[in-house]
Order: sequence, then structure tokens, then C-alpha cells
Amino acid sequence: MNIANKLTLFRVFMIPVFIVCFIFLPETSVVPALIFIIASITDFLDGHLARSRNLVTTFGKFVDPLADKMLSCSSLIMLIEIGFVPAWSVVIIVARELTISGFRILAASNGVTLAASIWGKAKTMTQFIAIILLLFARSALNIPLILGQGLYYVSVILTIMSLVDYIYKNIQVLDLDNI
Repeated sequence: MNIANKLTLFRVFMIPVFIVCFIFLPETSVVPALIFIIASITDFLDGHLARSRNLVTTFGKFVDPLADKMLSCSSLIMLIEIGFVPAWSVVIIVARELTISGFRILAASNGVTLAASIWGKAKTMTQFIAIILLLFARSALNIPLILGQGLYYVSVILTIMSLVDYIYKNIQVLDLDNI
């Protein structure tokens, strides 16, 4: 197993660690935020290593986006629990992720690989930074909650924009002529 895939699996392993720390450590603890930051860094690092060292694998293509979705969705669900983000907004994010995953599965079944767009990358970046700010707002660092929530709502808008862009650019995958 190459280093990029090991980093991806490490990110998956960090999700339950994050959740346990979020639930059981004092609210003022910065540990959940630090765990999320470390896991987020592995997302960018594993992709960079895979591309720069020609370590791209089928396993990595499958598990990396899955790990990203698991990390962001589990974090957002925890933030619903403490009232930092509304459930409806997380439903939008989860629905987008399921839709894009469905598109990718359908495309892959036809031998087509669908590339991520700039909107999807902007969505991921703002979402991860917003989650970090929200986690620090809960901690002893006392980052103003409004900063994290403001950026979070920007990420929700980017989520919708990236979904529309993705469907528009890849509508042929649905083969609407044969429904």
C-alpha cells in the first residue's frame, strides 16, 4: 500500500477518534479541532503525493472521496447536535454528496471518469475551514461563532453551485434520451 493510500486510511481512522473526543472531552478542549485539522491536511497531502509521485490507484480514487465525505458529514452532524449548524443545511450537503457519488458511479460503469470542478474544490475548502472555525468557537479559543457560521453558509451556497455545475457539465451521464 502506498503512502497516499495510507494517509487516506489514516483520515478514515481519525473520524471515530474525532467523534469520541468531541463527545467526551470538555467543550473547551481544542483537541477535536486539532484532530479535524490533521485529518483535513491528510486530504490535501494524499492527493498531492498521489499525483506528484504517480501513486494514483483505483483504491485511492474510490476511498479518498469517500473519506472526505465521511469526515465532513460526521463533523457537521456533530455540529448539529450542539446547535452550531442547522440540520436543513447539512441535508443539502449530504444530498449533494450522494448525488455526485451517484453520478460518478454511473459514469464509471460506462468507463468515464468525472473530474472535480473548481466549484467543488472551493466548496470543500470553505467547508473544511468553516468546520475548523466552528470547532474553535466551541473551544477555549473563543473564535466568534459568527465567523464560522458565516463561512459555513458560504460553503452551503458553494455546495448548491457546485451541484448545479456538476449536473450541467455531466448531464449526458444520465442518458436522458433513453428514459
